[in-house]
Amino acid sequence: MSNTWFRFKQFTINQDRCAMKITTDACIQGAWTPVLPEVYHVLDIGAGTGLLSLMLAQRYPDILINAIEYDKDAATQAKENVAQSDWKERINVIEGDARTFTYPNKYDLIISNPPFFINSLLGPADRKNKSRHTLSLDYLDILQIFDKNLNPGGYLSILLPAIEYSTWHGLASSKGLEEVGKLVVKNNGNSLVNRVVGIWSKNNNHNFPTQELEIRDAQNEYSPLFKLLLGDYYLGL
Repeated sequence: MSNTWFRFKQFTINQDRCAMKITTDACIQGAWTPVLPEVYHVLDIGAGTGLLSLMLAQRYPDILINAIEYDKDAATQAKENVAQSDWKERINVIEGDARTFTYPNKYDLIISNPPFFINSLLGPADRKNKSRHTLSLDYLDILQIFDKNLNPGGYLSILLPAIEYSTWHGLASSKGLEEVGKLVVKNNGNSLVNRVVGIWSKNNNHNFPTQELEIRDAQNEYSPLFKLLLGDYYLGL
């Protein structure tokens, strides 16, 4: 199998057409994001390969997911990946603009691994720029989608680099959202925080954990918490 394919224990992803490939950080978000028993309708913004939707569908057999992706090639890829999975009846991949699409439901959970480099220099590849930089979907867009399409008791899971998360934190707080849970991710015990998965809500009725994850231990092996989170997904764990 070529390196454009990524095999998990219960599904396989082809990422050949997607500008941004599968990352460990996104896998961590999909494995860690809490899903309450009352969550039924889920929205995946910027679905890419369909990774997050597939991970959530594997974990929770009762949820229905709308996964929206702006890039035509990526949306086609996500549809193919979902169609080959055991959860194709519960994941609807939509090719469209998340900012203007008329959603069929209000959502109990919105999850997003959005474009995140606000001030970084652009590279030469236009599609990759749109995936990595806030060119087509910025934080205000996400907040507006969240505000319009979330059920009153719903919440948002967002993955960002630590520096960008500080920007997001200030902006989301100014719009009346509250951080109700967080996972900070480090490569190892000696490194700085690299990524943050934040859980945000319009109210503070939720009480999700605040945790720290070191991907590797002092022996450069996967840490116990990493194995616990990804054990149902990664081959060899």
